Amino acid sequence: MIQLLFMVIFSEMAVIMVLSFKTPFRKLVIMGLDRLKRGRGPVVVKTVAGTVFVVMVSSVYSMMEIQKRWVDDDGPVSSTDQVLMVRHLLEATLMGATIFLALMIDRLHHYIRELRIRRKTMDAVKKQGQGSDDKKPDGFDKVKSLEGEVMTLREKLKQLESDIEAKTKQINAAEVNTVALRKQSEGLLLEYDRLLEENESLQGQLQSLDRKLSRSDSKKNL
Repeated sequence: MIQLLFMVIFSEMAVIMVLSFKTPFRKLVIMGLDRLKRGRGPVVVKTVAGTVFVVMVSSVYSMMEIQKRWVDDDGPVSSTDQVLMVRHLLEATLMGATIFLALMIDRLHHYIRELRIRRKTMDAVKKQGQGSDDKKPDGFDKVKSLEGEVMTLREKLKQLESDIEAKTKQINAAEVNTVALRKQSEGLLLEYDRLLEENESLQGQLQSLDRKLSRSDSKKNL
């Protein structure tokens, strides 16, 4: 068991070293990890990791039992317990290192794949940038034409603004004339009312004079 764990640890360390440096073996290792993560590979890896973790917990529990027995006995420690304690400690340490190195390999593989994807994306962006540089004269002409259209529209806008100002002035002048005519008509109406009152008063005076004249004529006839 201990020899197998040492072999696994050395193998994982070798994989980590290959992934850390750009060598011809790096692509082979990455391809192997890609295939391992497809299909049933992840299930198998998780099953093995879970089994190793359970065995590690069992070894830790055995160490705790041995230590507890040492505390309860209060006597000399037997050589068998010492050997078992060292063996369980070594097994738990190796299994923990195995799990830790496996996690490091998984993270390194993930980061290398992300780096490849980003490099491909950057290359695609650079190619698009080069294509846009090749098409730059056409785009420059389009920009120039658009700028000319903008200038024409600005001139039209200024002309419309000046027309609006002129119309506004005419409307204001018409409103002023309307107010003056309204005041003049009000004055004429007042004058008309006054003349009507004078007319009525004159008619009243004439009627009274006619009555007086008719009375005087009737007296003369008598």
